[in-house]
Amino acid sequence: MSADAAAQGGSRERILTATAKLLAEGGQEAVSTRAVGAAAGVQAPTIYRLFGDKQGLLDAVAAEGYAAYLRDKAELEPTGDPLADLRAGWDLHIGFALANPALYLVMAGGLRPGATPPPAAVAGFEVLAERIRRVAEAGRLRVPEERAAQLVHAAGDGTAVTLIGQPEDRRDPELSVLAREAVIAAITTDAPATQQPGPAAAAIALRAALPHAHGLSAAERAMLREWLDRISSATG
Repeated sequence: MSADAAAQGGSRERILTATAKLLAEGGQEAVSTRAVGAAAGVQAPTIYRLFGDKQGLLDAVAAEGYAAYLRDKAELEPTGDPLADLRAGWDLHIGFALANPALYLVMAGGLRPGATPPPAAVAGFEVLAERIRRVAEAGRLRVPEERAAQLVHAAGDGTAVTLIGQPEDRRDPELSVLAREAVIAAITTDAPATQQPGPAAAAIALRAALPHAHGLSAAERAMLREWLDRISSATG
């Protein structure tokens, strides 16, 4: 690495650290190029060269936040109970949001229509999708996997933002639990779904087991996946 590249990397890290600190202490209103430059010991042109503008700087901080969030999620080892794992993932999500409220609002608000989400955000959703898949493999999912993952994701974000907006002394600690259990009740069954009548339950269970099926070409696997998704969506 050249000296210039090393210096630029050092400036980037100082800027991101200073921005995160300002954000945590005063919210987005406290983040300005002048304040960040003073805290990081750099001039405004350096910030513009590295990040483009204030939004680019906030996007970079959000990407760092997603990476930290993903590290936390990766530490959750799966157990033999997929519903317990789903609950643990929800609780970690809400805990991260409440521990980093200003950062979380930047992360949640930074996903604009048409924009490509940070790789860590995509990876975080894949972790959730894998937890949903294990619920489906256990025969406990009543809706298609993608719909279940989107619902849990949306409900988790909404609950987190609602709790952040409440004064700490008036925050309802049971709100997250009630929202979590309502979502789980909406997407899961008390007994294995394959015991339920109709084709939807069977399609959902087979869809979950499809990655473990052998003897199919990639095209055949994709076609079967599409058929199963259509059956479970039409009747689930």
